Order: sequence, then C-alpha cells, then structure tokens
Amino acid sequence: MLIYPQIDPVMLQLGPVAVHWYGMMYLLAFAAFVLLGRRRAIQHPAMGWDAQQIDDLLFYGVLGVILGGRLGEVFFYQPAYFWQHPSEIIAIWKGGMSFHGGFLGVLVALAWFAKKTGRSFLQVGDFVAPLVPLGLAFGRIGNFINGELWGRVADPALPWAMVFPHVDALPRHPSQLYQAMGEGLLFFIVLWLYAQKPRATGAVSAVFLIGYGGFRFIAEFFRNPDAGFLGYLPLGLSTAQWLCVPMIAIGVWLLWRSSSAHAAR
Repeated sequence: MLIYPQIDPVMLQLGPVAVHWYGMMYLLAFAAFVLLGRRRAIQHPAMGWDAQQIDDLLFYGVLGVILGGRLGEVFFYQPAYFWQHPSEIIAIWKGGMSFHGGFLGVLVALAWFAKKTGRSFLQVGDFVAPLVPLGLAFGRIGNFINGELWGRVADPALPWAMVFPHVDALPRHPSQLYQAMGEGLLFFIVLWLYAQKPRATGAVSAVFLIGYGGFRFIAEFFRNPDAGFLGYLPLGLSTAQWLCVPMIAIGVWLLWRSSSAHAAR
C-alpha cells in the first residue's frame, strides 16, 4: 500500500507571509482559464470575445468561485462547525470549498457579465464551459496536497490504495486524484473537443452540466462523504450526489431544448 506523503501545505515562507499550495493551485486554475480563453477566442472569432473581456470575466468569476464556494461549504456541508467557529469562514487557505456553491456563485457572475456585455446567459456559458475542467483538476490536486477529502476504505490489494496517517491506518482510495483525472483532465479533453465544432446555443453548457454531474456522481462512490450534518440522504446517496441530480437533469433538458431549437431553424 502507498502512504500519503504528508506534504507541507505551505509551499513557500517569505517572512511573515506564507504561500500555500492550495492557493497556488487556484492561481494555476485562473491562469489556465485566461490562456485557454484567449486561445478559444482566436479559434472562434465569430463568438466576438477579446482578451479584455476574458480578463473581466475572470475577475467576476473569481469572486463567484471564492464567495460561492466558501459559502456553499458553510451552508451545504458544515453549518454546525462554522456556527461554532465563525472566524474560520474566511480561512480559505486551509481548504474547504464546495464546488456546487462555487458553481452557483459563478452562475451569478456569468449572469451579471452577460447583462453588462449584451450577450445572452447561454452564450457566455458556452464560451466559459470548456475553460473550467482543467481548473477543477488543479483544485483537486490542491485537496490532495492538503490531505483533505480522502477516499473511502479500499481493498488492501488495490495497487494504489493509500493510507492517510492523519486519518487512520486503513487503506483508502486517493479520490482526490480520481477526481483530478476524471472531472478534471479527462472531462477537459472531451468538452474541449466537443466545443471545437459549431454547436447550438446552450449545447456546450448542457454537456458541461451533464458531464460534470456524471463524473462527480461516480466519484462520490469512492470519496468519503464530506463532514456535515446531512450525512447520507435517501437511496444511500451523499449530499454531493443529490446536488448533481438537478445538474444532470437540467443539462439533459437544455441539450434537448437547444437541439430542438437548432433543428427548427
């Protein structure tokens, strides 16, 4: 079995200032967003995006990710803990960011940006969706470095089963790395290739909802449920899995709607 290497969460100490690996992963995610966004704008000039708009959208998106992600962690997963430790709410460098909360925050940011630039919400969503999964991969690597969101107990015979000594002595799935590869790298490749061809408005956004919801739903079978008062919900599913259900359903509906509207033209 593998042993978790107990990585120091502080990447670099500059006097009183500590640079955390978790924060660095976010910076890499934002950098990937800008670079991929500019490449996508060049490849698809008809979409009418330029570097300044991408930078502006990143600013709004960062606010949505950070505020929504942290508030999602507070209200969806650990309300009791943060009620008792309110000062910990701002300690995002320690980890603890809900994707679904961040997703809602980003939706608000996209809606604001769409209104500001005279685009439809789905036009903005279709441009942004392929830029997101690679950033998710960096985020999951940050989770692994922090030694958080570890997996469920695994068969000791599994070659990559890993013991997280700060948790217990049981072999576990390194689910953070599963997610980095699945909903991160693999999904990025699939969605980026899908978005290379002209699609009906809303189709790329729909595939993002279906794809992320599906990858995350599967990953939850290997991931230890997040701490919180909800625990397992009906059908033995985790909170995150139930949050994925409406994502997938809306994605299927949106894909059908966009395809039908395109065919009717």
